[in-house]
Parts: sequence; structure tokens; C-alpha cells
Amino acid sequence: MIQLKGVGVQRSGRWILRDINWEIPAGACVAILGPNGSGKSTLTRILAGHLWPTAGDVRVLDGHFGESSLPELRKRIRLVQAAGPYDVDAELTCLEVVLTGFFSTIGLYEVVTPSMREKAEGMLRHVGLSHVADHVYATLSSGERVRALIARALVVRPRLLLLDEPTAGLDLLAREQVLATVQRMFEAGAGQPPPTTVMITHHVEELPPATSQILVLSDGRPAMLGSPEQVIRPEVLSAVYRCPVQVRRSGERWYLEVHPDAWEGLLNR
Repeated sequence: MIQLKGVGVQRSGRWILRDINWEIPAGACVAILGPNGSGKSTLTRILAGHLWPTAGDVRVLDGHFGESSLPELRKRIRLVQAAGPYDVDAELTCLEVVLTGFFSTIGLYEVVTPSMREKAEGMLRHVGLSHVADHVYATLSSGERVRALIARALVVRPRLLLLDEPTAGLDLLAREQVLATVQRMFEAGAGQPPPTTVMITHHVEELPPATSQILVLSDGRPAMLGSPEQVIRPEVLSAVYRCPVQVRRSGERWYLEVHPDAWEGLLNR
């Protein structure tokens, strides 16, 4: 589904992303993990077809950068950014927001068919938002908005779904509702094959159990690539996050902890 070979991005004479080699199989749920400034957003923009790399070879879906039309490629990709630069019309209802996904617009300007409405209503049920279908988007909670945006992305059945920090700024319940929405796509009985999904996050706590592969970035380079068991280890993530972390696993989820005894040392850095 995705193949990156020697991918890098240079800006003002400095490499902000370099030596990315990664293959992602179709239908997988994978993650890009790393601290601020590690290159996550830059790599996400490449995968979305919005940024041309300075170096390397990129294949996304059946498109090859340099040979394929990126505007056509982007029609089969959906990027969800809860805090992105563009948002939908806040005066639309939750259902109308999902319907804009059919037209790739931030407002609803086209005629909606009965089939579209039926699919949108079904997607709202899938993400647990049927009860707010007629609520104005501006009145929804932050977590409800993220789930509405995920439903908006999924309504056209994209082949690639990019979730850029989908739980940033959410409280505990809202975060878990978003993660449950993502996990549901990969569970038996979901009703349709899931899109290849890439989660971009700072925190291992935000990785759903379906995550099968993690690319850890540090200073624009790969620090580790592998399964969660291979990647989420104290020695790996302590070096990446530059603080001593302990790893805990519970209920197919992973958690990082920093003991308070280490705080004084962190303040002196």
C-alpha cells in the first residue's frame, strides 16, 4: 500500500526528514510516533500527497511520485486533523458535516442523494454519533467533532486514512471514544474492509490495539521500526524522548511512565 525508499526533505540547507524506508501493507493499522520536531508532520504531508520529498522514492496506493497525478491520488486518501488549518462550516449539522465528505468541501453546496444520506447516517451510527446527528457542529464537544470528522473521511471509503493527532487536547472519555472508533474499523464484523490507517501521535497511550507496526522518529530520522513489542521498550523510548521512561502494558494497550524521582534532573536540562 505504501513504499518509501530513502525519503528525505531538506529545507534551508537542513534535513528535517531523512533516510525513511518503510513498507506498509494494505489494510494495516500503523503509527508514526515521536516527540515534537521529530518529522511526523512532514512525513504525513508526503503520505497525503501534499509534499514532494527532496530525496527518495515514494509509492502510495498505486501511485508513484513523479509518474502519477497527485490530485487524482489524493481523491483516495483522507487526512483527519483535529487541529488542522481548515475546518468545516461550523453552522452545519453533524450529519451535514459527514455529507460534505462526498464532495471534499468544507461547506455543503451540492445536492445530496438519498443514498448519500443513508451512508452518512450509517457512518454516524458506526462512530456512535447518531444521537447528535441534527446538532450544529459548533455545539459538539471536541471529541464529538473528531469522530464526526472521522465519519466524514470514511463515508467515501478511502483506501488510505491518515489520523494526525486525533486525540490531541481531548479529555479521557473523549480520547477513549475516538480510539474505540478507530479500533472498531479493524474488528470482526465491522461490515467492510478497513482502510490502511496511519496514526500520528506523540503518545503510545493513544495507539489502539489494532496497531501492528510503529515507526519512531527522532530528529527527522528513524529511531526504530517494528511491532509494538519491538518498539515500545524503555531503552528505545527513553533515548527518543530524552527522559527515563518505564513501560507498562495492560489490556492490549501500552503506557509510558516517568517516575517523579526523575523530575529534578529533567528541569536541569
